Amino acid sequence: MAIQRMDNVLIVVDDLDAVIAFFVELGMEVEGRGPVEGRWVERVIGIDDARQEVAMLRTPDGHGKVELAMFHTPKAIRAEPTDAPTNTLGIRRIMFAVDDVEDVIARLRTHGAELVGELAQYEDSYRLCYVRGPEGIIVGLAEQLG
Repeated sequence: MAIQRMDNVLIVVDDLDAVIAFFVELGMEVEGRGPVEGRWVERVIGIDDARQEVAMLRTPDGHGKVELAMFHTPKAIRAEPTDAPTNTLGIRRIMFAVDDVEDVIARLRTHGAELVGELAQYEDSYRLCYVRGPEGIIVGLAEQLG
């Protein structure tokens, strides 16, 4: 049996409002937001007395989703520095296809985002970059050329 689809990617954050604003500026839409707690979630995530607030965001086409979770209890722990380089083990970035990469970079900078490296062109196909946003979250941006 094969998987049906990739449903979402979870990012645990400290400042839910700031990270939501960053992804909304990127072009994602808030699908829902609310508290998550109870025995069922404790059993799924393996943490007793877990209380969190969760926001689900989706891409405009409705296929890609990012779930953001802010833990009230127990407090989240940081496994690495917020400015970890892109070769650090683990999930490093989420890539988004965009219409105008320079416009997106400019808009995300209003939310504190910075380029990780630089905006570069791959052959005659794409303009690509990595941007580090709130809490060290890295997103890749790809503008298809032609």
